[in-house]
Amino acid sequence: MITKYKVLSTKYSAFTLIELLVVISIIGILAGLAVVSFTSSQKQARDTARKSDLSQYRNLLETFANKNNGLYPLYSTTTTAAGNPCTALNTNLGGSGSCPEDPKFESGADYPQYSYQSDGSGSTGLAAATEYVLWAKLENETNMLWVVCSTGQSGKAASTTTITGGNCPSGLTP
Repeated sequence: MITKYKVLSTKYSAFTLIELLVVISIIGILAGLAVVSFTSSQKQARDTARKSDLSQYRNLLETFANKNNGLYPLYSTTTTAAGNPCTALNTNLGGSGSCPEDPKFESGADYPQYSYQSDGSGSTGLAAATEYVLWAKLENETNMLWVVCSTGQSGKAASTTTITGGNCPSGLTP
């Protein structure tokens, strides 16, 4: 009787260094793409929050005007919406809460807050203005502002747009 023995191979099966490097580089590329895409999504979400916040300010200002014979808080020079106008709105409407600020705003940081300006002369916060403009810098679109006007118009304008006298800038794009 002849016995056959199976010879065990001493060869090991494993990934080569090149294969591991290729897989690691592919994972790195995919991670980089995900981070870039995520950053853009965050900017877009903050821009949506800005538009929503300005819409809330518009609602507050219209409520203010309804209680004050159609007049808005008087701030003929540009001021931050969460500052003096917010105080005037809270005082007149009986509120005590804080008003929304830009999602990216940090005290002492360089990023601009929401801005407010009305027609008329002076900055008393009293109900004496007939028009206003609110605006915020958009983050996802370079050099663009989101503008909300007392006329009911809202849309984008170039950041170089000069807003004066509480007048809504012409040529707003949706």
